[in-house]
Amino acid sequence: MSTLIDFYAKHSRLIDQIGVNAILALSLSVSLQAGQLALAQAAFMGIAAYVSAILAMNAHWPLLATIIAAMLVSTVVAALLALPVRRLRGVFLAIATIGFGEIVRVFANNVDGLFHRTLTGGAEGLSGIPNDATTPVIYGALALVAIALYLLSRTKFALAVALVREDEHAARGVGVDVGTIRMLSLALGGAIAGLGGALYAHASFFITPNDFGFPRMEQILVWCVVGGVTSPLGAVLGATLLSILPEVIRFLADYREITNGIILLAVILFAPGGLGSLWRRRAVRVRL
Repeated sequence: MSTLIDFYAKHSRLIDQIGVNAILALSLSVSLQAGQLALAQAAFMGIAAYVSAILAMNAHWPLLATIIAAMLVSTVVAALLALPVRRLRGVFLAIATIGFGEIVRVFANNVDGLFHRTLTGGAEGLSGIPNDATTPVIYGALALVAIALYLLSRTKFALAVALVREDEHAARGVGVDVGTIRMLSLALGGAIAGLGGALYAHASFFITPNDFGFPRMEQILVWCVVGGVTSPLGAVLGATLLSILPEVIRFLADYREITNGIILLAVILFAPGGLGSLWRRRAVRVRL
């Protein structure tokens, strides 16, 4: 028991980080399952993180209330973003949503000057956020998201999402409203990213706009690619692996980006479907 306590005391921050990263990976997986390369998860995360932090620090709201408010805001923002980009596909959608993310980051950097009061702390960041996102809270939230997505995968909505991803014209031919499916997928992804952002803020004490810039979005995308772009389980595995990896290869700190690139290239070459596809292959072999 004492060994486990010592291990947790030494690695508690990493353990919490893995849980938050898994939630963020699931948020992008929702959009990718609908065939949307929408790269705004870091922006939704940042919006929710600031909403949650500001409500906790200025209005003294409890954690649950700030999380709910943050998720509502990020969901509404995601749904509104879905309207102007609903006709975009592929790289054009990616560029548009990356641009939105940069707008959010720049706004967070400069909003204090616009309103002549401290809201986000600007480039210096926002400190003193209540540290009440404990490990049980983070993993409880992850479990709830996983259960919700599993239950959703058994519905007609999940079937409609798969149809939209595989063939939009065929989906329209059987009466699926493609625009609504895309909007709902992006909004759901925004809600989950908002949950991750609120937990990140309350687990980190301190946030800055750069925490939610393009490098963060790139990380989330890589987790999903390594795990499998259409596999929620793979997204969690990818986030877990690439969260632990930097700690394992600390001796290669100067070559960390190169190492991550090699891992990504190896997955693309030898497991194009990601880690999730290896799991599915094994399951098929067991049934056979």
